[in-house]
Amino acid sequence: MALAIMVSTRLWLGGAVSVHRDLDLIQALANQIKAVALCRPLLLAVDGLASSVTAFRNSFRTPVPRWQREKGRPKLFSWPQIAIVQVVKKRTEGQLTITRRIVQGGQEMVASLIHQTQGQGMINTAFIERLNATFRQRLACLARRSRNLARQPETLQAGMFIVGCLYNFCTYHDSLRVAFYLAKGGQRWLQRTPAIAAGLTDHLWTMEELFNFKFPPPRWTPPKRRGRPSQQTLQLIEQWGQ
Repeated sequence: MALAIMVSTRLWLGGAVSVHRDLDLIQALANQIKAVALCRPLLLAVDGLASSVTAFRNSFRTPVPRWQREKGRPKLFSWPQIAIVQVVKKRTEGQLTITRRIVQGGQEMVASLIHQTQGQGMINTAFIERLNATFRQRLACLARRSRNLARQPETLQAGMFIVGCLYNFCTYHDSLRVAFYLAKGGQRWLQRTPAIAAGLTDHLWTMEELFNFKFPPPRWTPPKRRGRPSQQTLQLIEQWGQ
């Protein structure tokens, strides 16, 4: 299981499940992150798996425009506002060594993004490691030496989305609480969930509210046909089309 988190809001962004921990697993996760990423500076922190760097480099790059390239297959260039850092942990003879390196982007850009997202500190993967521990605690089949096995990948994937949504919408996060002061000098804390911190909602959701939430149906796409569309098809496109 591969997971992703937004550090500033502790929001679980998505995940992917595979039988093997390989490039295909990380690539599926990287594609999800690219689908929700905005056009602004972004810092991606990955672990020591070599496939992690390859997958995110493959996702966050764009082909050269047609009018700027020669004939043939277009060249791909990395997004200039994407910084990729890697934390490699290695244990030898009982001692743990940690190597932090910048794979893509400048040192000043990485330092600025770290200051914006977590305030202080260095290159690390502590936030996603804490999220992994949360998933292991709440999903029985992820516990070590457990009899609660997930025999099908679909079972593990469904459990991942349930735990992730409960984490985002139905659980207060202590590190996200905001202090406010009363008129008589007292202090109280405003509790927030990752979804509240990210601006997705304004209140703590109950489990009933989460499981009864209905998504709107996808927009209707007219079938492809040769010739001009009929008036009836044009009316349907105007009413239900994109």
